[in-house]
Formats: sequence, structure tokens, C-alpha cells
Amino acid sequence: MAKDKVISLENAYIGVDDHLILEDVNLSVEKGEFVYVIGRVGSGKTSLIKTLNAELPLIQGSGIVSGFTLENLKRKDIPLLRRKLGIVFQDFQLLIDRSVDSNLEFILKATGWKDKEEIKDRIAAVLEKVDLGYKGYKMPHQLSGGEQQRVVIARALLNDPEIILADEPTGNLDPATSNDIMDILMEISKGGQAVMMATHNYNLIKKFPSRTLKCENGKLVGANLSEAEFDRLIQSE
Repeated sequence: MAKDKVISLENAYIGVDDHLILEDVNLSVEKGEFVYVIGRVGSGKTSLIKTLNAELPLIQGSGIVSGFTLENLKRKDIPLLRRKLGIVFQDFQLLIDRSVDSNLEFILKATGWKDKEEIKDRIAAVLEKVDLGYKGYKMPHQLSGGEQQRVVIARALLNDPEIILADEPTGNLDPATSNDIMDILMEISKGGQAVMMATHNYNLIKKFPSRTLKCENGKLVGANLSEAEFDRLIQSE
């Protein structure tokens, strides 16, 4: 894999169990690149992301993610791969019984951090990056949806990943808050981390244009869609 290439799939077949969803996928993502993935529900967006983070095994073909080879990835190496990745979910998945700081501390300790001062400094750094440096003491229910998603992004950044995989990160947010989240993700990309984002929100793609891929008819292809074409793509959802 080229030095600046952090994702590479060649002739990859992606699916769940025996159900093939995407075939003959050829994908290359470089360090610092921002890539949208669009398509109807069930077209393969989430399955692609789950394959990249080894939640789904690669059915056929070859793949390299952050230096890890997907087709013969050993179970013991999956946690090591995932430390190179940051995952941003639509539904936040924060621990509701503990503060923002404690949510982030939990992840750091689970991934091998031990020094209390280093943990404290890292939490402060990622919260500052998402403009929440003053809200670490709050519980998730005390935050707005946009603030909770900022915490999720901060959590994804904790171990300084090479790649951020974002699955509908603005799906539950209003337009203004969605724009704020996009500003953060775009800034992360400009800082050198690759971002791959599955989305249905064409307005965001128009406002924050970047390379766009489309899952359609079992294929992953490049897309340069008009608004009418995008509407046709997702009209059945």
C-alpha cells in the first residue's frame, strides 16, 4: 500500500453471512481525504463501513486498512486495527450513567492508557478540538444532540486514529447543528486524518463538497450527482 494510502480494497466482495451486498469493489482512500458514501438503505453503505472496521469479514478479494490486511486478519489483531480507526455513530452510544470525562476515560483505559495525568491531558485535548472543553463534567442527558455528537467525535479522536468512519453522523440533528458537525469533520480531514462518511443529506454534500461514492445495484461507483439524481437514488427510503 502506498505511503499515504490508508484504505485499499481490490476486487472486494462485501456482504452479511451468505448475502452478497457489494461486489468487485475497488476503493482507495488517502491520508487526509474526505469521502462521502451515498445510497439507499440496504445498498451497502453501512456494510462497507463494518467491513473496514472488521465487524464484517471480507467475503472475497483483498483489503488493507491502516496497514492491516483484511482477508487474513486474526481475531487478536482486530482490537489493534480498531485503535487506528475512529467510529462516529448516528445514535451516539454514550454511557448515560457517567459524565463526558468519564465516558472518554473509560475508552482510554480500555485501550491501554494508565497514567492519570496523560489521560486527563488527552481528554482535555480532544474536548478542546470539538469546542467542548468546558463541559466534561456534564452528563450526556444534560447536553444537546449536537453536543452529544461532538462528544462522540471527541471519543473517536482519543487514540489519534488514521481514519474516521462516520455512519450518518448528522442523521438525528437539525440543519444548523449538522453544519457545525461537518465543520469539525472537515477540519479533522484537513489535519491529515481520512474521513469516510455515509450520509443521505444531499444539502451537506452541496455545502461541503468532496469526493462522493455511490452504492447502487451491488456496485460502489464514483458519483457526481445533480439534486434530481440524488433524489431518485434515495426516493424509496
